[in-house]
Amino acid sequence: MTDVRVLVVDDQRLIRESIASLLDIQDGITVVGTAGDGQEAVDLAVSLAPDVVLMDVRMPVMDGIEALAVLRERVPCRVVMLTTFDDEDYVVRALRGGASGYLLKDRPARELAAAVRLAHDGIAQFDPAAATRLANALQPPRTPREHSLTEREIEVLRLVAAGRTNREIGRRLHLAEGTVKNHISRVLGRLGLRDRTQAALYARDHGLL
Repeated sequence: MTDVRVLVVDDQRLIRESIASLLDIQDGITVVGTAGDGQEAVDLAVSLAPDVVLMDVRMPVMDGIEALAVLRERVPCRVVMLTTFDDEDYVVRALRGGASGYLLKDRPARELAAAVRLAHDGIAQFDPAAATRLANALQPPRTPREHSLTEREIEVLRLVAAGRTNREIGRRLHLAEGTVKNHISRVLGRLGLRDRTQAALYARDHGLL
């Protein structure tokens, strides 16, 4: 059986070299290269043809989510996100982008190697914390009825989904920041949502953008 060929991508040199060194001594794995940003990862993946790419999320030039999308089109490899961030938005975007896993960097080298092998075999691996975030983000709202909102609340929801801050929403709609907060609280309560991330996903999934 040939080794799983791995490309390690992280913008911090010490971290990517450490990960590469630890993986390279694991049975059945060969690290074929390292990259410091998403664009470099794409370029190297095209030339090196790795089986699995371990990809950080936040990086300069091109972040991991963007690089994931490009790799899905250009290189027949599995991409596993490896990061310190278990933010719901990152987890959901990675899953929707076709990632073969979402892992946190604090796991032991043997577990990471096992996750790489499983990803190569087509089995997605999610860190427990990331899996919880994903379950929370994808949980359907208890009362999914956008028509229960007022026109003003729908306007506020759309701007929340667009990533606007309360201050920016207030300026856009000529409302006091406290009034915006009240509107957002009512929107979350009426739709059974937990936070702004779920509100943004709700607006996207229900065609309110």
